[in-house]
Amino acid sequence: MYKLMLIEDDIKLRELTKEYIEKFGYDVFEIKEFHNIEEQFKELKPDIVLLDINLPYFDGFYLCRAIRKESNIPIIITSARSGDMDQVMAIELGADDYITKPFKFEILLAKIKAALRRAYGEYSAKEDILKVNKLILDENSFKMSYGEKCVELSKNEYKLVKKFIENKDRFISREELFKELWDYSTFVDDNTLTVNVTRIKNKFLELGLRDIIKTKRGVGYIFNYAVIEVEGDKGNAH
Repeated sequence: MYKLMLIEDDIKLRELTKEYIEKFGYDVFEIKEFHNIEEQFKELKPDIVLLDINLPYFDGFYLCRAIRKESNIPIIITSARSGDMDQVMAIELGADDYITKPFKFEILLAKIKAALRRAYGEYSAKEDILKVNKLILDENSFKMSYGEKCVELSKNEYKLVKKFIENKDRFISREELFKELWDYSTFVDDNTLTVNVTRIKNKFLELGLRDIIKTKRGVGYIFNYAVIEVEGDKGNAH
């Protein structure tokens, strides 16, 4: 049975959410004291977190960042804030998904199931390490290294990089990437994928790899494997 940590200060919504989700076999732990959520998280060790943004003491953005420093478990933001920047900030801080209030419980449950499948079930990664020349992607640490440089990846960033590496010889459509990350693409803002792709491009830049993800309008994205070969040759030049 999966343990779900429910961080919501609206008592009625919290009770309704707990009641609905528990019908489907999940073990839901309500947070009722909001001054020490980080300590409660460490003690509970949940499998997934539902996190509101507007909370007493510390807001959800702060808690998302704090949880992500401790764990790679799925985090789903639930918030009345519907602005693009709020959603972008949540993804930037490591959230796996974002659902705007008011929401249908059926959609929330679908997102929970999808996040758990990606993290622990049929869609979770099967290989610990992927290598392309000097580029190394490590699932155990969620780190990507190239030569002497190393960067940390969020779960979605890791899945995107892995998808690109495994399909380095062909264009991948945005629809395919949506399915890889969220399953239910109709419930995710289109801009969210763009943000994630931009983030991994920036991570590659930190490693010294420029233009490694190529975009073709109306077609999708492709992993430019030649960049790694060229940079690797530069590293060997005297």
